[in-house]
Amino acid sequence: MSTNPTSATLAGKPRTKHAALARPAIGEFGRHELAILGAPCGKIKDLVTRLLPLLTPALSVGYVDADHAAGDDAADGGAGGASPIMQAGASAELTDKITFRRVDQRRELNGFSQKELLTHQSLVLVNGNHFRAKQQIIILDPAKPLEKKLDRLTDVQLILLPEGVRELPAYLLTHFAEKGQIPTLLLDDTQAIAEFIGEWWQLHRPPLRGLVLAGGQSQRMQTDKGRLNYHGLEQREYAARLLATVCTDVLVSCRPDQVADLPAGLQPLPDRFLELGPMGGILSAFQLDPNAAWLVVACDLPFVSEATLQHLVQNRNAAKVATAFQSSENEFPEPLITIWEPRSYGTLLRFLGLGYSCPRKALINSDIELLAAPAPGELRNVNTPEEAATARQELGAKS
Repeated sequence: MSTNPTSATLAGKPRTKHAALARPAIGEFGRHELAILGAPCGKIKDLVTRLLPLLTPALSVGYVDADHAAGDDAADGGAGGASPIMQAGASAELTDKITFRRVDQRRELNGFSQKELLTHQSLVLVNGNHFRAKQQIIILDPAKPLEKKLDRLTDVQLILLPEGVRELPAYLLTHFAEKGQIPTLLLDDTQAIAEFIGEWWQLHRPPLRGLVLAGGQSQRMQTDKGRLNYHGLEQREYAARLLATVCTDVLVSCRPDQVADLPAGLQPLPDRFLELGPMGGILSAFQLDPNAAWLVVACDLPFVSEATLQHLVQNRNAAKVATAFQSSENEFPEPLITIWEPRSYGTLLRFLGLGYSCPRKALINSDIELLAAPAPGELRNVNTPEEAATARQELGAKS
């Protein structure tokens, strides 16, 4: 009989080949994606072209399509749309077009790479004649019936009626029998369609969870900053209570050795990315829940008020990588009182992969919503015993 522990269990635990990580709820191309199908490709592209001026002031929108004419040209010995550099053998060509950047690649387009290529888009519209997406808009064009594409209609959000069409065909009535009423608009009503997509996007905005950053070494303070008392209770508990007014729930980012010392009622999140400072705490939160946005507040900000957090949440732009306040001292964002959207998880990991553990650097080089703080003095960091003593005097005078 074999006694190899890998063939059964190890230390009483079932053997697993890979870590059970929570995965982001991303579709074929992005978190928010809509396939448009049920009409010839030209009509789909025309609809997207009409919608873009109405959608792009609020959202960064990507469009996915296929160019079969280029493929046919390549099959016949032509260039297939490739530049001379690509024809000569380059596997990638990056061109700065001054008003936009273009990257041509021979890289395989698969379920992993296409998400990576479109990671900076807050909405992806897809030509559903060629590609799938997790949710759909259908056009009832008699020239392109959907009877043979019912397997693609997994979660239809909107039905568009061209001129002369006012009823669903029988096969769609049967297919949608269990779904209930699906909103219907006229294909020519561009404004109404754009408004529907905007409302749909807002409806699917990620929930907001709170994270108190309290796992630092506090070397300059010479004692744990999270345990200092400015408001009648430990600062990490005070920050958690503030966050609870605007978030669905609140966790406290801490080192594993701090868990036992947390005040009763606080929910710990031990660091999973070690020795990375605040970046490690934020990444640990996203590893726990990559589908939430995280409102992060460091425990060295004793002046932050509920009103300032309310202002941040009310002006949250979930279409951006993050929403942050501008520093009162310079033009840079304050990363430790920031709403980090789910899309920022990949951004932070990419910076980490390049050797950077500074969340501010990630914000500076990303598409973020930067707000002026309603009370800039509330963003003061307190990092030394002298600063803590001054803060207690000022806060005591206000109370």
